[in-house]
Amino acid sequence: MKALEKRRIERMDTEVTFLGFGALEIGRNWGMGTDTERPDEETAKNVLNTVIDLGINLVDSASAYHKSEERIGRYISDRREKYILATKCGEHSDEPGTYYDFSYKGISESIDRSLKLLNTDVIDLLQIHFGPEPEKTLDEGETLRAMKDAQKAGKVKYIGASIDGELAKRCILSGDFDVMQMGYNIIHRGNADNVKLARERGIGVLVRSGLGNGLLTSRVVDNMERLGEAERVKVQRLLSLVDCNTDKLTALALNFLYADKGVSSVIVGTKKVQNLKKNMELLELDISEDLIKEAISITE
Repeated sequence: MKALEKRRIERMDTEVTFLGFGALEIGRNWGMGTDTERPDEETAKNVLNTVIDLGINLVDSASAYHKSEERIGRYISDRREKYILATKCGEHSDEPGTYYDFSYKGISESIDRSLKLLNTDVIDLLQIHFGPEPEKTLDEGETLRAMKDAQKAGKVKYIGASIDGELAKRCILSGDFDVMQMGYNIIHRGNADNVKLARERGIGVLVRSGLGNGLLTSRVVDNMERLGEAERVKVQRLLSLVDCNTDKLTALALNFLYADKGVSSVIVGTKKVQNLKKNMELLELDISEDLIKEAISITE
């Protein structure tokens, strides 16, 4: 099954399933359309355990995802050996919003808080959750220094960054990061060169917004008016290409990413078990290389 195919991250000396689980929606109100409320405790418990039962071995969270880390610690910390645990620091939870603190002290305290909430002794992958001034965060270096000190102390195994564009390239070339989390999908391909560069350097690539935060799913049909003109045109072209079959649209989007060997794992977030299972099934649909090429050509 493509979703459970394991791809090796050289810098981490480990393998991750092609589909990873994004734990944003089980902890924080989020999403496209009207169904944006986070689930109750029982639903969150079911989703998290189903992720592990299905064989997905990467769980990605963040300190800014409100109840996400707490729920992971409560419901699947007893299955810790079954998954690679990734979280983020820099953007901090402060319901109903969040705030940023990239100071050495702020990051150090955030790491300790995450460890406690996640109910674990070590975070496998800690990523910088950049805010409105990412270049300043990199230039000052306090965040990275705190992360490296936590790594030396055995609290963190590997270090990553969640960022795009030229600053992502800077992070890749720096040699400081083992994994990059970047936005990348069949419509928004701005990080294509970064994905390639990361692969050349043995750096893992976790893809966020691989389905465009709903843009490449059935939810887009009822939310077309919310899109900018350029996005709307590209989505309409893709829908025409797949005969307005939104399942095939999602299958196309997933298989576009699957075909890119620089992609280690695609982080797919959901609060509904049926959506997770459906994405795994849609990845198995027969999407030809020619169809992917045509999709790329009409979304340039």
